[in-house]
Amino acid sequence: MSGYSLSEISEWICADKKLFGTVNEIVTDSRKITPGCLFIALEGEFFDGHRFITEALEKGAAAAVAHKKGEEPAEKTLYVGNTERALRALARLHRIKIDPVAIGVTGSVGKTTTREMIAAVVRQKYHTLTTKENLNNNIGMPQTLLELTPAHQASVIEMGMTALGEIEELATTLLPQIGVITNIGVSHMERLGSQQNIRRAKLEIVQGLREGAPLLLNGDDPLLWGYENPDLKVIFYGIENKDCQITAKDLVVLMGSTTFTICYQGEKYAAHIPCMGRHNVLNALAAFGVGVCLGMEPKEAAAALEKYQVTGWRQKITPFHGFTVVEDCYNAGPESMKAALTTLAGMPCTGRRIAVLADMLELGHLSQQAHQMIGQLAGQTHLDAVYAYGEMAKLIVEEAKNAGVPDAVWFSQKQALTDHVLSQVQKGDILWVKGSHGMALETLVEAIYQQA
Repeated sequence: MSGYSLSEISEWICADKKLFGTVNEIVTDSRKITPGCLFIALEGEFFDGHRFITEALEKGAAAAVAHKKGEEPAEKTLYVGNTERALRALARLHRIKIDPVAIGVTGSVGKTTTREMIAAVVRQKYHTLTTKENLNNNIGMPQTLLELTPAHQASVIEMGMTALGEIEELATTLLPQIGVITNIGVSHMERLGSQQNIRRAKLEIVQGLREGAPLLLNGDDPLLWGYENPDLKVIFYGIENKDCQITAKDLVVLMGSTTFTICYQGEKYAAHIPCMGRHNVLNALAAFGVGVCLGMEPKEAAAALEKYQVTGWRQKITPFHGFTVVEDCYNAGPESMKAALTTLAGMPCTGRRIAVLADMLELGHLSQQAHQMIGQLAGQTHLDAVYAYGEMAKLIVEEAKNAGVPDAVWFSQKQALTDHVLSQVQKGDILWVKGSHGMALETLVEAIYQQA
């Protein structure tokens, strides 16, 4: 965001006064101050940008925005009711001024993968801005929108939440022309209490959609199937539910990729994605749907899915010293864990299929049941081994043993798990590593590469 006058910014954020001059950048991190920027002092549970206003102005910031007064130079500070709301207001107005096609993506599981698949499709038609990493909350999303330039023709924006009301705030900031909800899972059950509340929270995306806008929903999810909204164009996609407008069949899971056929409006289109599993085919169907909603030819939208690239610690496949590591430890919930084990069971393998797991966090009262279910699934899918650590992961191992997994071992410490994996892995094996982000299994993966 550059080239805005302080006078118009003062009006946009309902500041206590009007300042003059121009700003070339919006900054919320005092360590990234540049001359001529506007510093917005955000306040959270563990930080308070108001402490750094004076320092920011001394470093050359043109002005600052604050919601409480201190010893900072008042003549260069715009005071507002809430700086976080001010940030969203600036992001919204900047988005309106640039006016790209905006696609909003939310859901319990698969948001980031779906976002990146949509971006792969949309980039075939538009110069596109996408959310970076996991900047999908009430601070990260506005910051992403402020990166829009006149060259951007589209934006694919991920929206996350931890409480009711947050998606509505993000959606009314983004004002998407197209909305996508990947599913209603049990992530954040600890905070929201029920799947119905999670459904309510995700459906807040409609508050930002214009009348007649497409809303793409996972029709295989019983909590989304059948949703009606006369003000929107609701489109369902699915694999099992053949009543969806967009469906897939003939799935073939290969090592590192999946081929399938998309069925849409009575026609069939061949598709290929460089990642594995039915869950990723669902994500791809959402991306295909966005493409055709934007006027792309269905064949073109299907072909573009192949351009998707795996990001972060999400199902990255690495052959190493004769065995294979699937790095899938960015996060984990019951839905994604189930998808991982099911996909692992179907992978071509000359050795053993080994699940290396850790706790799934923030599941509230469903935690015990969810971890037991994963252990049972390990037996049902005939995995060769399950190695796990974490207090709740102990339940995975117990149920895996009961379900017939021949080699199931629990560890109280991650280092002990790491040592065991290193001692057991052999040529031909596949290690699928998955756990919640807070369990930090990426350190185990790094140890494997360093020591195996």
